[in-house]
Amino acid sequence: MSLKPFVRAACAALLTTAVAVSSVWAETKTLSVAVLKFGTVNWELNTIQHHGFDTANGVALNVQGMAGGSAAKVAFQGGTADVIVSDWLWVARQRAAGKDYVFIPYSKAVGGVLVGADSTAQTLADLSGAKIGIAGGPLDKSWLILQAYADQEYGLQLAAQTEQVFAAPPLVFKSALTGEVQAAINFWHFMAKMEASGMRKLVDVSDAARALGLDPDTPLLGYVIKGEMLRDNPGAVRGFVAASRAAKDLLAQDDAEWDRLRPKMNAKNDTQFAALKAGFRAGIPDPAPVDEDAADKMLKVMAKLGGEKLLGKATALPDGTFYTAED
Repeated sequence: MSLKPFVRAACAALLTTAVAVSSVWAETKTLSVAVLKFGTVNWELNTIQHHGFDTANGVALNVQGMAGGSAAKVAFQGGTADVIVSDWLWVARQRAAGKDYVFIPYSKAVGGVLVGADSTAQTLADLSGAKIGIAGGPLDKSWLILQAYADQEYGLQLAAQTEQVFAAPPLVFKSALTGEVQAAINFWHFMAKMEASGMRKLVDVSDAARALGLDPDTPLLGYVIKGEMLRDNPGAVRGFVAASRAAKDLLAQDDAEWDRLRPKMNAKNDTQFAALKAGFRAGIPDPAPVDEDAADKMLKVMAKLGGEKLLGKATALPDGTFYTAED
C-alpha cells in the first residue's frame, strides 16, 4: 500500500495548522507598556499576563520597568513605549498643546492628609504652623485640592500658614512615622501603609474634592496611548481595555489572586497587605464612560489653582481626552 496519500494528508494538515497559527500571531499586537518599576499598576499588569487576558484579547504586553515617571514619558514621546500611566490632566495639557494623546481610566484612588496617632489635630485648621511632608511637589494635584479646601472650609492659607517639605513618597512616609513632620500628604498606597502603621487620616482628598463641588469618582490615573494607535490599531486598543477590565474584575473579587500577588506588593505585614488590597479595590473605576462635564469642572478648578505651570494652555477639557468604547 502506498504511503503517498497519507504523506500528502499529513502535509496538508500541518500546512493548515501552520496557517492558523501564523494567522493568530499576525493578529496579536505587541504593546510596550512603560511604567514605574515598583508602581501599583504592576499588580494589574501582572494579573493580565499571568492569566493571559492580553493574548486572549489579541494583544501581548511587553512591560518595561522605569525608574521614574519622567523616564516613562520620554520613552512614550520618543516612540519606544506604546502605553504609559499618567493623570488625565497631563493628557489634557498635551492635547491643548497639539499632541494627540488619549486617556484610558485605570484608578480613582487618591491620597490624603495623615497625622500621628497622638496628634491633637482634628481638622486642617489645626495644622496652622505645622510642618507638612508632601509627596509629588508643589503642583501635586492633591496638595492643590487640599489648599482650596482649607481656604473654603476654614479660611486657612495652607501654603502660607504651614511649612512644607516636598520629598519622594518613601521619604515622606518615613518622616511621618518618625515624627519629623507633623502631617503628611502622600500617594494612596503609602497612605494605606501609614494608616496600617498607626497613623490617623485627617482628611481624604476625595472628601475635599467633594466639598469643592468636584466628582471624586472621576478617575485621575490612567493608561495613556497615542491617537495614531487608536486610528491604526483600534482592535489592539479595545483588546488592551478588555484585558485591563478583566484583571480589575478578578482583583475586585478574588482574594486568592491577591495572595498570589503578595510577594510583589512589598507589604511588611498582614495589616499593610489588607490595607493595600482594600485601597486598590476602592480605586477601581466604574467601566462606564467618564463624566466629561465633571472632568471639565475639575480641570477648570485645577487651572485656577495651578495655572499654566500645571496645565499649560488647557483652560477647558479638550475634545477626545478620554477613550470611549465607540472610538
